[in-house]
Amino acid sequence: MNELARRIDAALPQTQCTRCGYPDCAGYAQAIAAGEAGINQCPPGGAEGIERLAALTGQPPVSLDHKFGIEGPLTVAVIDEAWCIGCTLCIEACPTDAILGTNKRMHTVVEPYCTGCELCLPVCPVDCISLEVVSGERTGWQAWTPEQARQGRERYASRQLRLVREKQEHEKRLEAKAREKLSDLAEHSQITDPALLDKKRAVIEAALTRARARRTEP
Repeated sequence: MNELARRIDAALPQTQCTRCGYPDCAGYAQAIAAGEAGINQCPPGGAEGIERLAALTGQPPVSLDHKFGIEGPLTVAVIDEAWCIGCTLCIEACPTDAILGTNKRMHTVVEPYCTGCELCLPVCPVDCISLEVVSGERTGWQAWTPEQARQGRERYASRQLRLVREKQEHEKRLEAKAREKLSDLAEHSQITDPALLDKKRAVIEAALTRARARRTEP
């Protein structure tokens, strides 16, 4: 990320809501810096956010493009625990790990960590999540503080690192199982035909080679 993109990213509310059309605030910042996105695509930042981006980019302030949403108050997600079925889909969708719970157990939202991104709403199969306004009539940056933005960025970054780590650990477990099976393929397989066993061995060895290659990728 270049210096301009970093400054733009720092001026965004860091809700990680994706309403701008990019996967996260950093992605939107880079797109603005590259001239690939307008400065009026961030509903959580609202009019004040556009003014901040205009000052950074030298572009004239424009109205928020309503196809990306409208400026509104700060909200937090609330789960009706009586209806929650513990599917974990909201946990997987939350960009800041603000939802706690396990499979088939009711979930709950840790309010201070919720950015009001709304990403948990469409994935809930029983519609047990609602939004509660917590900023009164204040909207945009008037409803959001620099400290909340900093926390949103840090929690999102921590979540991304956790997902990478969990993926690597999962791949290591799969690789270990594959190596165990390969060490005595006849014992671990119902196949008795030597030719088919050789074919299966080749498939497993190819999979292990691909796994090694992924680990060495920059």
